[in-house]
Amino acid sequence: DFIVDGLEDWWQAIPREKQAVMTHIQLKVDNGPESSGVRTQFLKRMVEFADTTGKIIQLLYYPPYHSKYNPIERCWGILEQHWNGAQLVDTATMLAWAKSMTWKGSHPMVKLSRRLYQKGVSLSRKAMREIEARWERNPLLPKWDILIRPT
Repeated sequence: DFIVDGLEDWWQAIPREKQAVMTHIQLKVDNGPESSGVRTQFLKRMVEFADTTGKIIQLLYYPPYHSKYNPIERCWGILEQHWNGAQLVDTATMLAWAKSMTWKGSHPMVKLSRRLYQKGVSLSRKAMREIEARWERNPLLPKWDILIRPT
């Protein structure tokens, strides 16, 4: 839920005219336990996100031990170097440091979430079958490539 809530915040920050010309959204996902291709709540929320945006969503998963190719992992490394030695004594300080970093000429979108998320949320098999009917796994890379079409 946290991941998709962040995506929804990102989507709302994009100007409407830019949203209108986008045909699809491609997400490179690290295949960690929170976002894996078998994680029921994550995939349910991604289907809902596709319906909300009206855009095709493509989830491309990195295989295990391939984080060196994942841009977000490199971004975290830049953030760690950026605030190296800083005393992150409170939330405001940490957010200010995160907002001030740059990676490839861009500042990250930084937002504090105080929402509490429930752990272990999962769907019933019946509910999951309905969600599974909404996506397509690439036959050549079924574990690593999922396409979700909006209704």
